[in-house]
Amino acid sequence: MDERDLRGLLDRVKAGRMSRRAFAKRLMAVGLTAPLANQLLAYSGVAMAQSKPTYKPTKRGGGGVLKVLWWQGATLLNPHFAVGTKDQDGSRLFYEPLAGWDGDGNLRPVLAEAIPGREDGTLAADGKSVTWKLKKGVTWHDGKPFTADDVVFTWEYARNPATAATTVGTYKDVVVEKVDDYSIVVKFPQPTPFWADAFVASAGSIIPKHLFADYIGDKSRDAPTNLKPVGTGPYKFKDFKPGDMVSGVINTAYHMENRPHFDAIEMKGGGDAVSAARGVLQTGEFDFGWNMQVEDEILLKMEKGGKGRVIITEGGGIEHIQLNSTDPWTEVDGERSNLKTKHPILTDAAVRQALALLVDKDSVEKYIYGRTGKATPNFINNPARFRSKNTKYEFNVDKANAILDKAGWAKGADGTRSKDGKKLRLVFQTSINQPRQKTQAIVKQACQKAGIDIEVKAVTASVFFSSDVANADTYPHFYCDLQMYNNGPLQPDPEVFLRQFLSWEAASKANKWQGRNITRWQNKEYDEIHKAAQLELDPVKRAGMLIKLNDMAVNDQVVIPVVARPVVTAVANNLVVELTGWDNNTWDLPNWYKES
Repeated sequence: MDERDLRGLLDRVKAGRMSRRAFAKRLMAVGLTAPLANQLLAYSGVAMAQSKPTYKPTKRGGGGVLKVLWWQGATLLNPHFAVGTKDQDGSRLFYEPLAGWDGDGNLRPVLAEAIPGREDGTLAADGKSVTWKLKKGVTWHDGKPFTADDVVFTWEYARNPATAATTVGTYKDVVVEKVDDYSIVVKFPQPTPFWADAFVASAGSIIPKHLFADYIGDKSRDAPTNLKPVGTGPYKFKDFKPGDMVSGVINTAYHMENRPHFDAIEMKGGGDAVSAARGVLQTGEFDFGWNMQVEDEILLKMEKGGKGRVIITEGGGIEHIQLNSTDPWTEVDGERSNLKTKHPILTDAAVRQALALLVDKDSVEKYIYGRTGKATPNFINNPARFRSKNTKYEFNVDKANAILDKAGWAKGADGTRSKDGKKLRLVFQTSINQPRQKTQAIVKQACQKAGIDIEVKAVTASVFFSSDVANADTYPHFYCDLQMYNNGPLQPDPEVFLRQFLSWEAASKANKWQGRNITRWQNKEYDEIHKAAQLELDPVKRAGMLIKLNDMAVNDQVVIPVVARPVVTAVANNLVVELTGWDNNTWDLPNWYKES
């Protein structure tokens, strides 16, 4: 399908000669996805389908205690400091954005009155601004009114470099202005095809100005509200034990009618994925279990317990290995993995190429993940429109050996290679999790056959994914050679997700290791293509640019994709939930309920 065909279909929808559903089916037939179809319609002036939840309860409360289990416990409850899913999901119990993404890639209003669109002028035709109208009558948990001042403040707070927010990349290049007490306008410096970033989904949670105004910039970490949130969400804060338990009680003044169904919520943290799966699927102790990173064979057996079911939701998750571009063993200016250094071994392209050949992805899929992880050559796998066809993967020990031989890495008497006095020894870390340790073992065994000595390191998940700036074992510090974990885009567009390879996003001591670029890779061409993609309104050309970015990161072995991972959750049989691969696990929490 070329640009002319695409614009012809859009014109037919606008004229009423084709339904939205028919348009989406036509695009899906040529490899495009429903989320992308919805975004194209919205940008072209066709109102986005109004996403509505299915909800049966006819009164607020009465559902008892909702018990949910995140085996990586939240460590803080400020959504703009969240360095992992656990903190994003924990914060979302209390804080809300203007809108969230449903499973089909439609935006659903939360604190917004409606979704902006071209038809009413709230989405500018030139792509340079979007106006959000806010819900009236919403109050913070302490009774103060929610207004446009809070939205503008959230922008000021997150964009301030001294605040060191993980969401700074979303807010630093836009301007947010108050129109009146219940509307704001987001202005972009150039035409912006993906406008639904600021104040949307994970990065979009609004925080109260009256409680954070004194803690902006350098004082941001001192705010009491970082640990005792006051939001607009369905539950009010009760207690928090970092890494262990987050609890809340029903918000009787919640802005959605008859919601929430549950009288209280308890989010238990800690343990491991297997025990979490057992707690939902076999014993029924919990109603919901997050991130079932468990061998599929075990999950299938547990489901026979009859207490719960596994839900697999397509998304953009990717289990991958990162290669450190900097030196994790030399301290410069009070930090290791400093941008002023280069990795003593991994700067050699031959080593990186060999490592990519030594990851047996097919075995990882077949023997560990099954239906919960598919071997892939790509960092971006969904939506399918952005999945590159230019890449491939191969497991080949002989070829890896040949590459290292040619590059001058000679095997010694102990079987380990060396060059210029440096042994080919690497430390490979990840979180403690059975599938990850098994994956480490598969990689280590193959590397040993190629003369690469791999030391595996397993870090407790609550530490590895912690936001503790003083802890050297967190993944943003990346104080080792290789590391593995899962992440993915939280919206049906990879532009924001791909910011993690931008030069100016590097994690460092200066930004409290909150930068998105964990590998510290620096590439001017990548930076320029990403900048251009942010301006490109033609969806076909823009998709090509984003695919090129994927290819650069993969082909330069900045990351080695292992398996594409859908969202895998364990849910009690009587719990009704709507999950999505494009937003937080708790994005639709107000609409959760139990059937009798």
